[in-house]
Amino acid sequence: MQSSAACRNKSSSHELTTFANVRYQGKAGLHMDMAKFLSQDQINEYKECFSLYDQKRRGKMKAQDLLTVMRSLGCCPTLTELDRHLLTHKIDKSGELDFSTFLSMMHAQIRRENPRVEILRAVRVMDTEKRGFIAAVELRARLTGFGERLADQEVDELLSEAGVTFDGQIHYEDFAKMVTFLMVDAEQTSDQQ
Repeated sequence: MQSSAACRNKSSSHELTTFANVRYQGKAGLHMDMAKFLSQDQINEYKECFSLYDQKRRGKMKAQDLLTVMRSLGCCPTLTELDRHLLTHKIDKSGELDFSTFLSMMHAQIRRENPRVEILRAVRVMDTEKRGFIAAVELRARLTGFGERLADQEVDELLSEAGVTFDGQIHYEDFAKMVTFLMVDAEQTSDQQ
């Protein structure tokens, strides 16, 4: 097991894969349905990191460590979101949580932080006519002028991949898919190095 690899900071752009009956053999021998939307690799990575904080080796971690563990796995929950996760599962801030509960919280947080949804939300604002398209020049202006500004060359590369139509429009659903695919691809490349 590579403990340091499991808890290193990763992007939250994990692609969620459906696994209908992923099960966990608890200490009492009970099978608990842990996750329906996480890949086996994600579950293994989360289990390894969770185990580092299971100090008493009872299959539980302290709720006060939740923020650290989630962030080390690439999620960025706010304190309010963290409180909401604990409240949803009726866990006190000074309490403990088991791995099944932790997986449920991670899944909820990943869904909340889904970069594709965030990208779509941001570009839909530019689509005032609700046609599913945005002007490439407007997207360029946003990408080079707001937030984490991209260089012109970076935007050129994105737009060349985005499939700009003959009239200078971009289908933003395809653009969001393409950008999130590039993010996953870049993450996998950096993991291999």
